Amino acid sequence: MTATPVAEAKPGLRLAIDDGIGWISCHNPARLNALNAEMWRELPRVLATLEADPAIRVIVLRGSGDRAFSAGADISEFETARTGASASDYDALNHAAFAALEGANKPTIAMIHGFCLGGGLGIAACCDLRLTDDKAQFAIPAAKLGIGYNPRWVRPLLALAKPAHVKELLFTGRRFSATEALAMGLVNRVYTLSDLEHETRVLACEIVGNAPLSIAAAKAAIDELTRHPETADKGKLDALVARCFDSDDYAEGRRAFLEKRKPKFEGK
Repeated sequence: MTATPVAEAKPGLRLAIDDGIGWISCHNPARLNALNAEMWRELPRVLATLEADPAIRVIVLRGSGDRAFSAGADISEFETARTGASASDYDALNHAAFAALEGANKPTIAMIHGFCLGGGLGIAACCDLRLTDDKAQFAIPAAKLGIGYNPRWVRPLLALAKPAHVKELLFTGRRFSATEALAMGLVNRVYTLSDLEHETRVLACEIVGNAPLSIAAAKAAIDELTRHPETADKGKLDALVARCFDSDDYAEGRRAFLEKRKPKFEGK
């Protein structure tokens, strides 16, 4: 695994690339990997870099260390960056980051360990899949801070959990266990902390080994049909499916099946 060098003490996003997987780590251990304004600003750029690299087929988001995925937005900035007129600017940074995650063409996985709070849970909700350790805690404490939770960030939660569960998250601000999060639909799988990274890698590698165009067509269809059920662009979705049937990968898949070997897909 190759990683971009980042000063240990400086908060930021760390990027590592390994076997077709792009790993983005939120690094701010002193504040439970809370994202400061610069980290929110950087996330869309990092995602765009991974999206543009044809060698990357899956993107995994995680937190540095083992105490937290992310405690959300860095509250220490709120007094200056999230009051008065500046509040809308800060919200715009959040929205751009969430929108970049939701709009990613490649599969995204949130590897959640420890605390997953506020905007951290918002980030996880915008990913395609979520794996967590069994000691993780989930919460959106906006009501405890007097913050109005942006409706744009409620929609990804509603795509995972029933409205009554999302109301409980937002009304109470309390922390939910990994078992509760699984029952609510917020996460896909629960593992021990010692197994979490291994299982995340296993899942990511399974996706990496499949046909990228097929996955892209499936992801686009699910996202479009769930977000715009009445006005889904079915023409665009049909074109993505047609592209699969016209691809070299489809020919490779057929040959590999007949030859009883593992296919080697190239996304072409």
